[in-house]
Amino acid sequence: MLTNKFFKTSLSLLFLFVLQISLFAQKSYQYETISGDPFAARIYTLDNGLKVYFSVQNEEPRIQTFVAVRVGSKNDPAETTGLAHYFEHMMFKGTPNYGTTDWEKEKGLIQKIEDLFEVYRKESDLAKRNAIYKQIDSISYVASTLAIPNEYDKLMTAIGSQGTNAATSNDYTIYIENIPSNQLHNWAKIQADRFSHPVLRLFHTELETVYEEKNMSLTNDGRRVSEALMQGLYPNHPYGTQTTLGKAEHLKNPSMKNIREFFDLYYVPNNMAVIMAGDFDPDEAIAIIDKTFGTLKPGNPPKLNFKPEEPIKESVVKEVVGLEAESMQMAWRFEGSQSDQIPLLEMSAMILFNGKAGLIDQNINKQMTTLGCSAYSRTMTDYSLLTLSGRNKEGQSLDEVKNLLLNEIEKLKKGDFPDWLMEASINNLKLQEMRRTESARARAWLMASSYLNNTPWEKSVNYVNTLGKIKKKDIIKFANEHLGTNNYVIVYKRQGQPDDIAKIEKPPITPIHINRDIESEMLKEIKVSEVPQLEPVFLSYDSDIKRNKLTNGLELLYIENVENPTFSMSYIFPYGSNHDRLLPLAASFLDFMGTGKMSAEEISNEFYKLACNFSIRVTDEETRIILSGLSENLTEAVGLFENLVANATAKISDLELYVKNVKKSRLDSKANQRANFQALVNYATYGEKNPTTFTLTNDELDKLTIADLASSLQKIWQLEHSIAFYAPQSLDELTKLTEIHHKAPKRLLPVDKASRFEPLDTDKEIIYFAHYDANQSYLQTITKGIPYSKELLPEINLYNAYFGGGMNAIVFQEMREKRGLAYSSSAAYRSPSTPEGVFMNVSFIATQNDKVIEAFEAFNDLFNNIPLSKNAFQLAKEQIITDIQTERITKSGIIYTYLNDKKFGFDTDRRKLFYSQTPKMSLEEMKAFNEKYIKEKPKTYVILGNRDQMNFDELEKRFGKVIKLTESDLFNY
Repeated sequence: MLTNKFFKTSLSLLFLFVLQISLFAQKSYQYETISGDPFAARIYTLDNGLKVYFSVQNEEPRIQTFVAVRVGSKNDPAETTGLAHYFEHMMFKGTPNYGTTDWEKEKGLIQKIEDLFEVYRKESDLAKRNAIYKQIDSISYVASTLAIPNEYDKLMTAIGSQGTNAATSNDYTIYIENIPSNQLHNWAKIQADRFSHPVLRLFHTELETVYEEKNMSLTNDGRRVSEALMQGLYPNHPYGTQTTLGKAEHLKNPSMKNIREFFDLYYVPNNMAVIMAGDFDPDEAIAIIDKTFGTLKPGNPPKLNFKPEEPIKESVVKEVVGLEAESMQMAWRFEGSQSDQIPLLEMSAMILFNGKAGLIDQNINKQMTTLGCSAYSRTMTDYSLLTLSGRNKEGQSLDEVKNLLLNEIEKLKKGDFPDWLMEASINNLKLQEMRRTESARARAWLMASSYLNNTPWEKSVNYVNTLGKIKKKDIIKFANEHLGTNNYVIVYKRQGQPDDIAKIEKPPITPIHINRDIESEMLKEIKVSEVPQLEPVFLSYDSDIKRNKLTNGLELLYIENVENPTFSMSYIFPYGSNHDRLLPLAASFLDFMGTGKMSAEEISNEFYKLACNFSIRVTDEETRIILSGLSENLTEAVGLFENLVANATAKISDLELYVKNVKKSRLDSKANQRANFQALVNYATYGEKNPTTFTLTNDELDKLTIADLASSLQKIWQLEHSIAFYAPQSLDELTKLTEIHHKAPKRLLPVDKASRFEPLDTDKEIIYFAHYDANQSYLQTITKGIPYSKELLPEINLYNAYFGGGMNAIVFQEMREKRGLAYSSSAAYRSPSTPEGVFMNVSFIATQNDKVIEAFEAFNDLFNNIPLSKNAFQLAKEQIITDIQTERITKSGIIYTYLNDKKFGFDTDRRKLFYSQTPKMSLEEMKAFNEKYIKEKPKTYVILGNRDQMNFDELEKRFGKVIKLTESDLFNY
C-alpha cells in the first residue's frame, strides 16, 4: 500500500465546483478547480464558449500548448472522406495576414482554383480531367508567386516554438506548439488569427503530400489491419465506414469548397479548447487568451447522428494480405467514453496485460508460447474496444494464437488471477500519475483528453481512485457479460503479395515559386515585438552533481529528487554490442531467467508489486540498465535485480524456445521495409562487415548455452562503470545501499577497445540497390566527412538548422512544399557516435518509385547550389539561441548530459560554446562551410525499391554504377 504524502489528498478527492475570481485587466474570470488536484488545473469558459485549461509547472520557462477541436474523421462528409485530415494540413498555409505578399490579388486566384476543383471532381472523362488539372496547375503556379510558403513555420520559429505539429484522429484534431513563456501573447495572436480565417493556399502541392501519406499507408500492414478491425466492429458508424486518411477516389477528387464549409461548421470556439501547461501566470494568461481567442464567433456544430450498432452475435472474420510477417488482432466492442463500462474495461485490460504480471504476460509471453501477445483498451467518444494482438511462432497457426488468447479471457471470466494483482495495478497507475505531473506535455495531454472525450475534469483527476474501488467480482461479472466467444471481430494478417492495393497516381505539377526572402507585415511585427528577456541556465557539473565513490573506486553520481517519491537508478557501462555480440541477446533473455529460488514469473510479479521496473538498453559501445519506481521500494528493487543478475539461470527448454523465437523474429524482419532499409544503409556505409551483419548467425545461436548468456551479463559487473541516482534518499544512504547490494568485485577491470566499423570512402559515386516490392522507395545519400572536431559543432548545428532541420528549413521547403516529392525528407551533416568517428553528410527521402531520379537530382542541386536567404539564416540562429535560453536540463538529464559532454571532450556544458559562437556566424561562413565539406562531394546513393519500376540504365548514367544487393548480402542469417 502507498502511504506517501503525495497521495494523501488525491485519494480523497472531492469535486468542488468552485467559482473563483481572477482579477486582471479590469475583468474578472471565473474558473473551476478540483480540491486535491495534483495538477492544480484551472478550467475557464470564455463568453464565446471556448474552454481554457491551465496547469502551472515551473520546471523550465516554456509552455506546452494544444488547441483541441472536437472534430475528426468521423465527421467527414461521406462523399469527401479524408477531409478533416487534409484540412489539418491546410491549417499551416497561412491567413490573409501572413503567408501572402498580396492577399487582394491572391484571393481571386484561389477562388478560381476552388471553382476548377469543383468542375474537376465532377468530370469523369480522363482527357477533360487532365485538361482541367493543367489549368489548376497553371493558376496555382501564378498564385504561388504571391504566396509565402511555410510562413506559419517561420512565425513559430521567430517566437522560439518547438514541436510544431498537428494530428487528426477519429474524434478530434489537435494543434501542438511548445513555446517560450515570454512569447505567450505573440503565440495567442498568431493562433487566434489562424483559427479565425485560414486560407487554402498552395492547395494542389499539399494534395501531393497527402497522396504520398496515403500511398505510405497502403503498404503499412499494421494500419490496414487496424482499419479492417474497425470496419468489422463498426459497420454502421464512421469509425468503421471511413478512415482518417480517406478513400483514394475521394482524395483524387478534392473539394476546397467542402473544406471551407467544414471549417465554418466545426472550427468554432464552443467546439474548441485551448490547453496550456508550463511556466506562466494564469491570471495574466487568461486575459491574453480572452483578448485573442475571445474574438472567435461561436457556432452550432452538429452532433453526429448514427445508427446504433447491432450486437455482434457471430464472430466476424477478416483477412489482410501484406508483405510483412503474419499476425492477428481480435477485439470486442464497448460503449463510449462516458459509459460506466470504461473503468471496468481498462482494469480488465491491465489484468490481462501490463508488461509484467498480467495473465498474458505470465501465461503466454513468459512461457514463449507465441512470438509475443498483448492487450489494450482504446476509449473513443462514441464507442470503445478491447483489442488482443498476437504474433505466431515458426510452425504455429494464427488460430492457435487466437485460442491461447481466448484461454486467458476465460481465466479472466473465472477470476483465475491473483488477488493482489488489482491492488498492484493501482499502485503502478499512481506511479504513472506522479510521473505525469513531472511533464508539462503529459499534463497538457491529460487535460486535452478530458476535454476531447467530454469527460469532466473531476472524473479524470479522480480516475485512479475510481479504478481502485473496483472489486474482483466486478471484473468477473463484466468479463462474463461482454467478452463472449462469438461476439468479437478477428483480423488475420496473412503474409503474401497484396492484390487490393493501387497507389494514387499523382498528376504532374509545376514546382511552385518559393518567395523565401519575402516577409509579411505580421511576421515583421512579431520579429520586432518586445518581450521580456530570458537568460540561459547552464549546467555546472561540479556543483550540480554530487559524487561519491565505493570502496572499489566505482563512482556514484547523484541528483536529489525533491519533487515526488520516485527514483531512477542507472548502471552505466562503457561496454556494448561491439565489445560482445552476445550481450543484446543476454539482456533480452534475462526476462525469461530466474534465480533458482525464484522463477522468471515470480520475479516479474515481485517487480510489479513493488511498482518498480528495470530496462536494459545495449548500444554499440554502452550498456545502460535503468531501475525505476517508488522510492520506498528502492532497496527491495535493487536487491531483487542484483540477485537476478548474479544468479541468473533458466531451463534448457526455455533457451531452446527463445532461440527458435529469435530465428522467427529475424525471418520476419527480412519482410519489413524499414529493417531492409537499415540493413542496406549499413552495407552502403560500412561494407560487408557492418552493424547488421555483426550479429550471431543462426548456427551460432544453436550453440548458445544458458551459462553463455548469464556470464555475458555478469561479466559487465566486473568492468569499470558508474551508477547514477535520481532519488529522494540522501547520497550517503544510497552509497551504503550500493555497497551492500551491488555485486561488483573489489577491483574493477578496464574495458577493452570495441570492434569498430570504419565508413567506406566515398571518393566515387556509386548506387547500392536492394529490392522491396512496395509503391514507395526509401532513398538516402551518404558522403563521408572529416574526423570529429568539437570546435566545428556550433557551425554544423547552425548549418543543419538552416538546411535540413525542420519545416522552416530549405530541404522541407524544396522537397515537400515546392515539388511535392515526399511526405517527409531530411538532411544533416551528422556527428559520429564516438569522438573517434567521422562526420557524415546524409539525406533521406521516401518517395514514389517513379520519382527516384527526380528526388536525387533535387537533393544534388540543393547540396551543390544551396539557396541562400538572410532572413531564413537569421531565423535559424535565433531559434538556436532561444532554445538554449529556454532549455532547462533537470533530474537525471543533468547526469546524462554530463557523461555525453565528457565523452566528446567537453569539461563544461557544451551549450555555452553554441550560445557564444552562434550569434557571430554569418551567412557567408555557412556558404563556405557548404563549399568546403558538402558541395560537389561524391556520394553513395542508396535505394530500397521495386526493381520492376526502376530505370537502372538512367540511374547509372546520372549517378554512378549500380550494385544490386540481395537479402543474403544484407543479413547474415
